[in-house]
This record gives sequence, C-alpha cells and structure tokens, in this order.
Amino acid sequence: MSIDMKMAWRNVWRNPRRTGLTVSAIAFAGMLLVFMLSFQLGSYETMINAAVMVQTGHLQVQAEGYQENQSIRKVVPHPEKIGEILSGIPEVAAWTCRTSAFSLVSSEDRTYGALVVGIDPEREARTSTLEKLIREGAYLADSDTNQALVGKLLARNLHVGIGDEITVLGQGRDGSVAATVVTVKGIYSSGQDAFDRTAIHVPLPFFQEVYFMRDAVHRVVVLAQSLGKVGEIERKVEAALAEKEPVRPLAVLGWQELMPGLRQAITVDLIGGFIFWFLLVLVVAFSILNTFLMAIFERTREFGVMMAMGTTPGRLTKLLLIESLFMTMVGIVLGILLGCGVTLFFESYGIDVGGASEMLKQYGISGRMYPRLSVISALTGPGLVLVITFLAALYPALKVRRLKPVEALSFV
Repeated sequence: MSIDMKMAWRNVWRNPRRTGLTVSAIAFAGMLLVFMLSFQLGSYETMINAAVMVQTGHLQVQAEGYQENQSIRKVVPHPEKIGEILSGIPEVAAWTCRTSAFSLVSSEDRTYGALVVGIDPEREARTSTLEKLIREGAYLADSDTNQALVGKLLARNLHVGIGDEITVLGQGRDGSVAATVVTVKGIYSSGQDAFDRTAIHVPLPFFQEVYFMRDAVHRVVVLAQSLGKVGEIERKVEAALAEKEPVRPLAVLGWQELMPGLRQAITVDLIGGFIFWFLLVLVVAFSILNTFLMAIFERTREFGVMMAMGTTPGRLTKLLLIESLFMTMVGIVLGILLGCGVTLFFESYGIDVGGASEMLKQYGISGRMYPRLSVISALTGPGLVLVITFLAALYPALKVRRLKPVEALSFV
C-alpha cells in the first residue's frame, strides 16, 4: 500500500463520528437501491407471467396482420406443423392452439357482444391458468362438445348460471352464418375485468365445426420455461418458419407486442423508480459534499503545512479523492451486503400484496410478490452511488488546488 493510501485511510477515521454517519448514509442508500431494483424487476416478472398465463402466452404465432385486424379469415392453416417446430425447442414449456371470433351471445332476456374462443382443453390447462380460475362448475373435458366456460362478469350480465343455455350467433370463416347453442359448464374469474366481461370458451373441435374453420386456427400460443427464454424461442421459431417457407406468411409476436398496455405500465413505473433513485443518490451526494467541505475547513492549516513542506496541490487533491473513494467504497460494500441479505430474505418469503392496488389486480396479482436478486439489481444502484458521490467529492478536492501556503497557515 502506498504512502498516500495509508495517509488517506488514517485521515478517514480521524473523525469517526462524521465518517460513520457518512458511511451509514451511503450504505443505507446502497441497500435501498439494491432492494428496490430487485423488487421492481421481480414484480415486473410476476406481473408479466401472471398476465400471459391468463391470456396471451409468452409469444404467439399468427397470420401476418392478424394482431392489427383480427379477421376470422386470417388463419394459421396448418397448426400441426407449428406444433412440430415447438415440440423440438427445449425452451418451450407448453403450447396450444386457439381460435376466436366476435359474436353475439344471448340468454333468455339479454344479448351482448363477446369473443368466443375455441381451446384444446388438455393443452390449454398446461399453457394457461384458465382451469385454476374456475369458480363455479367444472373445466372443459376433451369429450365435451357444446359446453362453454363463461367469464364471471359476462355470466352476471347475461343472468346465466351453471346448466343454462346461451345462443351464439356469428359469422363463419367462409362468410356463412355461424349459429349454435351452448350450455354453461363453468364460470371463471381472472381478476381482469375486460377479460371476464367479454370472453366465452368452447372446445376447439366444436368451434372449428360451427365457424367452418377447416382445421385452421388463429393463434398458436407458446409458454416459455422462463421469461428470459422468450427471445431465444422467438428467434428459433422465426428461423424454422423461414426454412419451411409457408404459403401464407406467419408472424411471431412476443408478449411486448401482444400486451402493449402492460409494457407501457412497466415503462412508466420504471421511469418513476429512476427518478426516485436519482433523488436519493443526490441526497447522499450532498452528504459527501458537506463532509468534505467541513474536512477542508478543519484541515486548512494542515494543508498549508504540507504545501510549505513541498507537497504539491495535485498530490493533496489526489489524497482527498482517495479518502472519498475509501469512504464511498466502505459504504457501498456494506450497502450491497445488506441489500442482498434483505432481498434474499424476501425472495424466499415474499411480500404480501393481499390489498393490492387496482393496477395489480388487473393483471391477476393478489397474493405475494417476490424480489429477484441479480447482478444488475445488485450493482446498478450502488454503481450509480459510487459515480455520483465521487463527482460530488471533486469540488471540495479541487478547492485545495487554489490554496496558498501563507493564507492556509494563517487560517483560523
């Protein structure tokens, strides 16, 4: 260790109380930033997974332009070929096919517009949480034909319950009238009002027969093993589709394109978090600035003696910056250790959000949320503290360069 570093370390602890308060402020800021960033990233992952498990999946294969204009004629003509591709990708946890059509649904005394969705009951149970959302009645079986699952709010609007009949009237893929009567087998509640108010699910073969789909589907829905695998799956599916050169162009869309509202909500929340973090770091920076300004005033005569003995202003500046770096690094290391400890605790036990806000309820989150500690969340916040506090220490350190030995020795 050089003489400058030894002197800097000694000077840091010449006033233990002030140094302790400054290090504690830095450590607290570092701990808070590690935990907050881990919690935010973890909550986003929970929110995304909860939302995609109800409706969209992590990604979908659709006909080109179907997302913008959901016409019943825009189909995936050979879903079994897409299934073969997906079955060969190890990152895929599950996949299923869906068809959908906007139709009129009527009970004895009420009529509403609804989205009729055809699902494969067995595959759907592995790909989404629909089976777990059933609140009354039972889930669809593979042998069912004209049975239906109805959202809780739509069932309330139609005044129907388990065993009641609903008349469905829509347009088939070939332009003909698609009409049928289904029996309510189950009523589900997802917590997403728009979904519970507008959707009705029927078995896929039954849908294809009523709407003249000729084995085609509108969506092949994919569930990834983890959120981080979505991009890799998307690239592999696109490459496989390009090799097969389908007659009709198909699009592979990730959850960001499928749920732009969720992406925007996360972006807005993240921006708000960055603003808070920046203000917190500024408070710590002013604490460092105040500490070093006070240190310079107290040690002005000392600096005068050192300069009179031949110490250059540049070396004094270097000494002060090393002191700042020592103090900041001690605080940051403590902050990272404390932040990681707190985060790992809540990562195991979770944070109860039983009284979640309406925004969280819209995405089906009403239980516990878990922070996710990562290298990014552990180092980003403390790294920002290190840079800002070091810059804050530059001003008082550079003031030393303007000191004159005679004036410094006579300073009272």
